[in-house]
Amino acid sequence: MKKEELKKLIDTAAGRIPADVVIKNCKIVNVFSGTITEGDIALCGGQIAGIGEYEGKETVDAQGRYAVPGFIDSHIHIESSYVSPEEIGRLLVPHGATTIIADPHEIVNVCGIKGLDYMMEAAEGTKLDIKYVLPSCVPATPFEHAGAVIGAPEMEEPIRRDEILGLGEFMNFPGVIQADDAVLEKILTAKRVGKIIDGHGPGITGKELNAYASARILADHECSTVEEMKERLERGMYILLRQGSACHNLRTLLKGVTRENERRCLLCSDDRQPKTILQEGHLDNHLKICVEEGLDPVSAIRMATLNAAECFRLYDRGAIAPGYRADIVLLDDLKEFRVDRVWIDGELTAQEGKYLPEVHRHDIASVKRSVVVKDFSREKLKMHLSSDHVHVIEILPGGVVTKKTTAKITLDQEGEFVWNPDEDIVKVAVVERHQGTGNVACGFLKGYGIKEGAVALSIAHDSHNIIAVGVNDEEMEYAVRSLIAQDGGIVLVKEGKVIESMPMPIAGLMSDRSGEWVDEKLTAIHEKAYTELGICGEVEPVMTLCFMSLPVIPELKLTDMGLFDVNAFSFIPVEA
Repeated sequence: MKKEELKKLIDTAAGRIPADVVIKNCKIVNVFSGTITEGDIALCGGQIAGIGEYEGKETVDAQGRYAVPGFIDSHIHIESSYVSPEEIGRLLVPHGATTIIADPHEIVNVCGIKGLDYMMEAAEGTKLDIKYVLPSCVPATPFEHAGAVIGAPEMEEPIRRDEILGLGEFMNFPGVIQADDAVLEKILTAKRVGKIIDGHGPGITGKELNAYASARILADHECSTVEEMKERLERGMYILLRQGSACHNLRTLLKGVTRENERRCLLCSDDRQPKTILQEGHLDNHLKICVEEGLDPVSAIRMATLNAAECFRLYDRGAIAPGYRADIVLLDDLKEFRVDRVWIDGELTAQEGKYLPEVHRHDIASVKRSVVVKDFSREKLKMHLSSDHVHVIEILPGGVVTKKTTAKITLDQEGEFVWNPDEDIVKVAVVERHQGTGNVACGFLKGYGIKEGAVALSIAHDSHNIIAVGVNDEEMEYAVRSLIAQDGGIVLVKEGKVIESMPMPIAGLMSDRSGEWVDEKLTAIHEKAYTELGICGEVEPVMTLCFMSLPVIPELKLTDMGLFDVNAFSFIPVEA
């Protein structure tokens, strides 16, 4: 801040000169005192000059609405929304979001640092303040091929960027607990420049949790029980209460929020698809749930604002107070949390559900053409089995955890799988799409329910190779080739024809179109997956499939390197 800017701010606060903007007739929610007072808010440029009685060059009548600090989503993956950073801003700001803490883990696993660069440059095209953390696990595991390898040496430059808050969720919690040398180097790289380290430690407890926390892991968004939450709070960690499109932990964890620990509790989405945003909202919906579960509204707002700001060292925001950033949301009430208007950095940015600024989209050339597949053919889908007794990945309803089971299948004379429509077992394949290795691994999937055609995706957490499932090799081959031709995304095939698709030219992970277009496409994909391909109605056809290649969630998964037993932490043969 320049001296003349500081002087103007002080003069405005003292009432010696008129404010740039005055928001009058507010009920101002004070997250410091927990009180609600009536008055005006004076804005000077991008900052709050004061609260009380003020006159300004421009006056906005809040008509008795509640003025609260701008909402901060403490952990989100933009890529999981399938839209670009500019577009996520257009979708979230009308729901009160003014800042998000984004972990570009998915695109960096595909494109490396140039993926991070793209996300940071694209973020300049939205008024939403997108703060990034540097992905800590690229690749996520050594059991699959990703598009990049980022160790401590590669972290040295990006971790020093002012715009990078620290290391993203440290999913390799076994590496931390075992004090793995490469892991320690990553942690120390962040510590040397005074940056935070975000966490991801599902299920760890006792001394293992002590070991994880001793590295000063800041927070965890993976709690599914109040007991997990309390244990982490007692070890000095922040808890991010998650309510996303896939994982819904908020109502459960709110039972563990008390007056004593509420200042260490934050709200986050993790993932938020356009349909969820368009139908339910964002943190405004989180706040509504908090109040429904009996939490005091001001405490809930504090979790969405001040707590997140302090946790991530964003000390210029999170409250309506003199000298703070002018990120302000007007709410109709503190029950439904309907957002009327949003100011970001002193600029009116959304009104009555509409994002006001023009959206400037960044060039995506640096992250296009990410699907690099070598010598793919139907022959690579052949398995040449000698036994009809095989290991099977069984989908469990309602989540991404799978069961390791076995089954007897039908084989032809060449040892190739013959699909039986009376048995809910189909072939699944993962095709490496980053390094041109030519890797194709095949296994068997139960519970997906597909009865015709094939599905192929270039979204397969966390390395995002191509994953395909179908009733025969011909349909699977056509689906994979069609996906390659459209540079990634989602493809549904039936009888050798594409019946629905959604291209995702941004790293094979994101569309360059609007959130509404993505929502329409996903709706059509789901409808045809159920009605034309016969996929089981209890299964989300896209999200379920994209997690079948994640070798850190039990029990059995498939990567481009083979069938992986997560509990044993080793590859196993397909034949049982």
